[in-house]
Amino acid sequence: MRVLLTIGLAAALAASVAAQGAAEVKVGDMAPDFTLQGTDGKTHRLSEYRGKQAVVVAWFPRAFTRGCTIECKSLAENGDRIKKFDVTYFMASVDALEDNIKFAKATSVTLGEGADAQVVDKQEADFPMLSDPTKQVATAYGVLNPRGTANRWTFYIDKTGRVAAIDKAVRPETSAEDMIAKLGEIKVAMR
Repeated sequence: MRVLLTIGLAAALAASVAAQGAAEVKVGDMAPDFTLQGTDGKTHRLSEYRGKQAVVVAWFPRAFTRGCTIECKSLAENGDRIKKFDVTYFMASVDALEDNIKFAKATSVTLGEGADAQVVDKQEADFPMLSDPTKQVATAYGVLNPRGTANRWTFYIDKTGRVAAIDKAVRPETSAEDMIAKLGEIKVAMR
């Protein structure tokens, strides 16, 4: 019993140290550059947008889970409103690209099992989802949590490549409306 307790404490301490060692990106910092595969079949590099357009990266924990499905649905249903701004936006996770492709294309997702199962209908994502299976970019952004998934945090990056805002209290149900409000607040130009 004592050995198991010691192993458990050592694992918890290692996770805590790893989380503390993660970068903490702050408003005003240059956003960590990334090169990630998207569900649209393209490789997306943050550096390609610098000087041209604002970028939003909405990190999410895991494809096909309740909150992530609701957040994706919110963004897909309001894409026309978000696209009025001069911005490129992504959802990003540490899921495998294949999982994110299936998730982006799913028009309904079953959440739960048995009698508690619930089918949630959603539109197909009309924006790319980025996959970071190596977790290097998630670590650079400081979103990787001890469970090995990303925290649900959204980063707003201005045209110069600096972090203009970070939302660490994302509400999946209103994520699109909140994103639209924040884009206006940080004065992202309209198209």
